[in-house]
Amino acid sequence: MTGARITAIGTYVPEKRLTNFDLERMVDTNNEWIIQRTGIEERRISRPDEYTSDLCVAAVKNLIQRFNKTVEDVDMVIVATSTPDFSFPSVSSLVQEQLHIAQTGAMDLSAACSGFVYALHTAHSMISSGLHGKILVIGADTMSKITDYTDRSTCILFGDGAGAVLIERDDQFNSFIGYHMGSDGSGAHHVYRANLANKVNDIELIDTRSLVQNGREVFRWVVRNIPNGIKEILNKTEMTIDEVDWFIPHSANLRIIEPICEKIGHPMEKTLYSLVNFGNTSAATIPLSLDLGIREGKVKNGDRILMYGFGAGLTHAGQLLRLKLDEQVMVPEPL
Repeated sequence: MTGARITAIGTYVPEKRLTNFDLERMVDTNNEWIIQRTGIEERRISRPDEYTSDLCVAAVKNLIQRFNKTVEDVDMVIVATSTPDFSFPSVSSLVQEQLHIAQTGAMDLSAACSGFVYALHTAHSMISSGLHGKILVIGADTMSKITDYTDRSTCILFGDGAGAVLIERDDQFNSFIGYHMGSDGSGAHHVYRANLANKVNDIELIDTRSLVQNGREVFRWVVRNIPNGIKEILNKTEMTIDEVDWFIPHSANLRIIEPICEKIGHPMEKTLYSLVNFGNTSAATIPLSLDLGIREGKVKNGDRILMYGFGAGLTHAGQLLRLKLDEQVMVPEPL
């Protein structure tokens, strides 16, 4: 089987910060309450004229600069997002045009906060089959544009961001060790944003352009199911959790990550998350967390990394990787 290697990474977050103290002036909440219940201190907010495609392009440009990469010869662009600029055309098509990639496939993938891991799995399949050789995978969302800032239970959580990786054919090394994925559509009504339909699982939806979430039910489902998914990956690969160097769960909420780590027996000190300064950026949380680890000198080539995403659907997906990035030619500026 043809190998597929993650060769480069790039990230981007908007300039505007929305702190917990800012939220104190918007809704009935306070900094201490938010940190105690979520671990989040601030999040980034896109400009009114800045959309998901813009974040994607900026993340890829960061990748190009840091790793001296070219993307004109990319033969597939996959964007995982729940907040596309338009219903159609796709974000991936807009990215393809802005990056001047002439001959490539382009598609968006919708798996909510699991989207980046789903996209990695898809790209790996395409390259290992021999049908593709160089794929851009991007996880990006502008959650602020679908957040109700009068709802204190959700507005404290979400922010905007993007992360991109380049995956290339490599006959000598394969980054992808094992995976597990699934979905539980019976819980689809716990996290949604209404569109053409106004009912799911025979339950009437709130007709709003904003995200709606039953945080309590999502928490219960995640803590009950995600540790089992992680164990499935370890069983398939005949590895133990002690052999994993870094765990990167979806950065939904620190209070969700803590019980997952406790159940799988993995220390929080070896867990990477991006929520403290960026909040829940949906499909972008995992690549942002990985890049923060790289930027801080924690994550190094050769490390085994276990990613696990979970979100609306209720979808979930995990990927066990061994990292072997190309050498950076430029030290990135702090996010």
